[in-house]
Amino acid sequence: MSTATNENSTGAQLAGGELPEHEVKLTDVAAGKVRSLLEQEGRTDLRLRVAVQPGGCSGLIYQLYFDERLLDGDAVRDYDGVEVVVDKMSVPYLSGASIDFEDTISKQGFTIDNPNAGGSCACGDSFH
Repeated sequence: MSTATNENSTGAQLAGGELPEHEVKLTDVAAGKVRSLLEQEGRTDLRLRVAVQPGGCSGLIYQLYFDERLLDGDAVRDYDGVEVVVDKMSVPYLSGASIDFEDTISKQGFTIDNPNAGGSCACGDSFH
C-alpha cells in the first residue's frame, strides 16, 4: 500500500495533503515590498515568517523575518507569489491580523493591525 503525498507550491512534500492556511492578511503594498526585498536579495526560496514570541514591555512581540524553512505545524498563505508562514503557536494570536507597509516622511516599515491585541506599549513593538 502506498502513502499519498502532495506537493505544495513551495515544492515541499506533504503527507496526506496541503499545509493549513492562516488568517493573516498581507496588503498589496506589503506584498510588493516583500517581493522587492526578495528580488534585491536574489532569493526566490524565502518566505515571510510572522510569529509572536514572549518579550517586550507588554508581554508579546511580533517577529517578521525571511525564512527558507517550513516547520511542522506551519500554516501558509500565498499572496500573488509571496508566501506568508505562521507557526502553529502564533496562529491564534494573529488570526485576522493585517500586515501593511508604510513609507511616509514620519514612518517607514511594516505595520501589524491585530484585532486580538488587548493593548500595546508606547513604542508599539509589543502587545498583550
